[in-house]
Amino acid sequence: MSDKPYLLSIDNGTQSVRVLVFDRQGNEVACSKVEIEPYFSQHPGWAEQHADYYWQRLCEAFSRLWQGGKVKPEQIAGLSLTTQRYTMINLDDQFRPLRPAIVWMDQRQARVEKPVGGLWGVLIRTLGLSALIRDLRAKARDNWLEQYEPEVWDKTRYYVNLSAWLTWSLTGEMKDSTGSIVGYLPYDYRRQQWAKSSDLKWKLLNCTREMMPELVKPGELIGQVTAQAAELTGLPQGLPMIAAASDKACEVLGSGSLNPHIACLSYGTTATINTTTERYTEVIPFIPPYSAAVPGHYNTEIMIYRGFWMVSWFKEELAHNEQRLAAERGVEPEALFDELVNQVPPGSMGLMMQPYWSPGVRQPGPEGKGALIGFGDVHKRAHIYRAILEGLAYELRMGKERIEKRTGKALTRLRVSGGGSRSNAAMQLTADIFGMPAERPHTSETSGLGAAINCAVGLGVYADYRSAVEAMTRVGDVFEPDPAAVRLYNRLYREVYLKMYRRLKPLYQSIRDITGYPG
Repeated sequence: MSDKPYLLSIDNGTQSVRVLVFDRQGNEVACSKVEIEPYFSQHPGWAEQHADYYWQRLCEAFSRLWQGGKVKPEQIAGLSLTTQRYTMINLDDQFRPLRPAIVWMDQRQARVEKPVGGLWGVLIRTLGLSALIRDLRAKARDNWLEQYEPEVWDKTRYYVNLSAWLTWSLTGEMKDSTGSIVGYLPYDYRRQQWAKSSDLKWKLLNCTREMMPELVKPGELIGQVTAQAAELTGLPQGLPMIAAASDKACEVLGSGSLNPHIACLSYGTTATINTTTERYTEVIPFIPPYSAAVPGHYNTEIMIYRGFWMVSWFKEELAHNEQRLAAERGVEPEALFDELVNQVPPGSMGLMMQPYWSPGVRQPGPEGKGALIGFGDVHKRAHIYRAILEGLAYELRMGKERIEKRTGKALTRLRVSGGGSRSNAAMQLTADIFGMPAERPHTSETSGLGAAINCAVGLGVYADYRSAVEAMTRVGDVFEPDPAAVRLYNRLYREVYLKMYRRLKPLYQSIRDITGYPG
C-alpha cells in the first residue's frame, strides 16, 4: 500500500470532464473541470464527437489541476477512470480513430431486413422477443457502420467504449472494466464477461471477439501511466491505474448505496434510479441489470434517457433572463433556478410534464414523445421549470415501484446524487413526491468518488468495499417530506401521471405516422 495521501479520479461525463483528487476519507482535495461539447450532428438524430477531442480536453483538465497548486503529482497514489456509457469508437490496427465517436445520445438505426432464421428464430418467436431482438439489431452501432460505412468497418481493428480509448491513451493497454460495458455489445451481463462464442449476440451483431478489449474487474490493476501520457498529463510515469466502472455505476458506489434497500437517484444528463444487489434481477424482463462498480454485483437501473439534460434545454431555450443575471452576479445560471421553483407551489398549479424527450427501451416505445399538459393563463416559465423537475421525479418514483415489485424488497432509503442534487428545491420536491427523506451525499461528485473508492480498494488502502464505503462516504443534508405536499403529489401521481402515457400513446403514434418523427 502506497504512503502517498491522495487518490485521483477522472470523470469524463457528457457535458464536462473533471479530474478530482480525494483523500482517504473521501474528502475532495482538488478539482479541475473543463466543459466539453457533448456532440455535433451532421444529420437529425445523430450525435458524434471526435475521440481525440476527449483526450485533449482531459489533458487540459490535468494542466489546470496542477496550476491550481492544491496538489502535486508526487502526492498521488493511483488513479481510476469513469466515463459516459456506450460512446463507441472505431480504431485501426495502429489505435488511430477511423471516424468520430458515436455518442450515447445518437439515434441512428441500422436496417433490419429479415428476422433471425433457424432454431434461434423459432425460439425468439416462441418467447415473444421478436420486437426486442429487432430493436437490438437496429440500435447496434456496429450494424449501422457495416451497412452505411463499410470502408470504415473493414479497417476497424478495435471497436471500443470511450472508457477503453482513454485507458489506452493513459496506459497503452487495450483494456476496459467489466463495470463500463453498457450498450448493444456481445457482453454476458449475468457472468460479467464477453459472451461465449455460441451466444446469440454474436449472430445479431457485426463486431467480433477480436475487436473487443480485454476485460478487467473493478478494483484490479488495468495498467500504468506511460511516458507519453505522463508528458501530456503531468502524471508520474508508472503511476498505477485501477479499473473503476461507468459513471452511473460509480455514482451508486460513491453515494454509499451498497445495500439493496438503498435507492440511488442520479440527477445527471441521464436520470436514473439504481440499487446494488448480488442477485441478477431483470427489473424490465429480458433487459439485463448492468454490472456494478463492485465486482460480482449488479445495478437494477431504471433510466430516463434525457433526464437532467432537460435542465440544459430549459436554460438554453427559456432562461435567457437567468443567464443574463448569472453573468452579472458571476454565478452559474442553474444557481438561480431554485428561485424559479420556489415561486411556484407544489404541483405547478396543474401543469404536468412527461419526460419522454427521447425513445426508451420499454416506455416510451419508438414513438416516444414528451408532453406538458394542463396549461392555463396563470402558467409562466417558473411553472414549466418546476413541472420538469416534478415530471422527472414522478418517472423515477415509478421506477422505484418497479424495482420493488421485481426484487421483492422495499426501498427504505433514498440517496440523490449528480449535478441536479445541488438544488435544494429539487431535493425537497423529490422527498415530497417519493414521500420519504431525500439524502444528499456529502459530495456532489459521487461518480468521481466512486472511482476513487475503486482505486482505494485496488491499492489496498481498504481491505474491501464495505470498509471503503464506510470510511469514504457519508450523508450530508437530509430533506424531510412535507405532509401536505406528499398528499397532493400522491393524488397527482396516481390519478394523473400513471395514466398519461397510456392515454397519450395513440396520439404519439399518430404524430409519428403523420410527421415521420422520430424515425
